[in-house]
Amino acid sequence: MKVDFEKSGGLVPAIIQDADTKTVLMLGYMNEEALQKTLDTRRVTFWSRSRNCLWTKGETSGHFLHLVDIKVDCDNDTLLVKAHPDGPTCHTGTDTCWGESNNAPAALPAGNDNPLLFLSELQDFIEKRHAEMPEGSYTTSLFRDGLNRMAQKVGEEALELVIEACNGTDERMIYEGSDMLYHLIVLLTSKGLRIEQMAEELRERHQPGWKKH
Repeated sequence: MKVDFEKSGGLVPAIIQDADTKTVLMLGYMNEEALQKTLDTRRVTFWSRSRNCLWTKGETSGHFLHLVDIKVDCDNDTLLVKAHPDGPTCHTGTDTCWGESNNAPAALPAGNDNPLLFLSELQDFIEKRHAEMPEGSYTTSLFRDGLNRMAQKVGEEALELVIEACNGTDERMIYEGSDMLYHLIVLLTSKGLRIEQMAEELRERHQPGWKKH
C-alpha cells in the first residue's frame, strides 16, 4: 500500500467505516507514524492536529476502533479504514460523528451477529491476498493458477454441492456450498467484481416489473 503523505504536508484523511454495517463512523487524519501504529497494534490511531501528537481512538474512553482492513484511494492520498468499534465512536456519545445510528438493516440481526455481513469482509481479505500474493497461501495459489482454474474450481465445488443435496447430509451440503461460495468470491475478485454486485442484481430482480435480460 503506497500512500502519498507529502501531497498534503504529511497528513492524509482517514475515513472510518464499520466493517460490518458499512456505516461511516468518523473522519480523522493520519501521518505515516499513525498509519504504522494502526497496522502494528490493530487499533486505529490518528495524528491529533490540535494536540500535535499521536492519538489512539479509545485510549481514554475505552471505545477503541479495531482494525479490519485499510485501502488507499486512486490518488494515493485518502484512506478508507474498516474497523469494529467498541461502543459509540463520537466523543459526544453518538454512534457516529454525524449523530447517526450504527445499525445493520432493520430486517437483519445487528452487528457481528449477522453472518451475511461477513461476505464483504471475506472479499476484502481475498482482495488483500490478491494484492500481496503471500507465499504459502491457498488463495494466492488460485490466483497464480489463472482464470480457467479458478472457474473450474467453482464448477467442481458446485457439483459437490449438488451431490450432497441429492444424496448427502444437510451438514455436508452447507460445507460444500461454503466451498463453492469461497471459490466464487475468488473468481469475482480476479475479474475486479464484488459479491455485493450479485446481491444488487438479486435485489433488482425482486422489484416489481423486473424482466429477464
